[in-house]
Amino acid sequence: MILKIIFMKMQFFKYQGVGNDFILIDNRDSQINHQQPEFIQQLCNRRFGIGADGLLVLQKKEGYDFEMVYYNANGQPGSMCGNGGRCLVAFAKHLKLIGNETHFLAVDGPHYATISDAGNWVSLKMIDVDIIKKDHDAFVLDTGSPHYVKLVTDLDQINVFNDGRIIRNNSNYNENGINVNFVEDFEDHYFVRTYERGVEDETFACGTGVTAVALAMAKKKGHFGLINTPIRVQGGKLNIRFNYDGLRFSDIFLEGPATFVFKGEMEIESVKAITGDTPVPLEA
Repeated sequence: MILKIIFMKMQFFKYQGVGNDFILIDNRDSQINHQQPEFIQQLCNRRFGIGADGLLVLQKKEGYDFEMVYYNANGQPGSMCGNGGRCLVAFAKHLKLIGNETHFLAVDGPHYATISDAGNWVSLKMIDVDIIKKDHDAFVLDTGSPHYVKLVTDLDQINVFNDGRIIRNNSNYNENGINVNFVEDFEDHYFVRTYERGVEDETFACGTGVTAVALAMAKKKGHFGLINTPIRVQGGKLNIRFNYDGLRFSDIFLEGPATFVFKGEMEIESVKAITGDTPVPLEA
């Protein structure tokens, strides 16, 4: 088989959910080979690429409206991304794949979501949670991604990058990594800052992280029943609503804005067989 180098245009969209920003690609035609870490790193690089906390790929999936494939900014496949999921729902509405509700598949299983008529407010159902562990005075739980939750004071003064990196890389979590959330308790809301694995930096928001905070704080305070938890992050405000019966957290919804930023095209090198095989991007 003879191969030749060609160039193809790749259309991309940029969305953000309270400052957690993503590159989105419609890959329903399967033209883009996205399983290329260096290529994804280049796309997400804020100086040499488009710039983002991660890459979201929308694909066809039988039995669902679409499939969500997520990569961290380091180019590696990620676990569930809550704000990314909300942004992909808004993108699917823009593509006219869905109306005001959807069922889609992500790495942690099926998800249900609703979206406003205007397409800018998304309520995403997260997985149920029934296990919360303690690590000294912190909580550890999985909301689709693993999270460490630590209650602090004067969160504005904490060096989240340094302190979060130390916890993420300690002997307990270094092998698989963990997202580290610092939370300050105010009377009417929680303030949360997060160090994210895969990005290896503080992000303006983390959807699975604020979900973990809301559940951990409900357990800590002994709150039961239907609970609404307003949360403030660096990039804005989110809300978590859920039911807690004392043993299991269920009907968990991550709610907030999902905002279109811009769209564009970039030229990428590809290879194509003379026989006419589908072109795929070369390694960046």
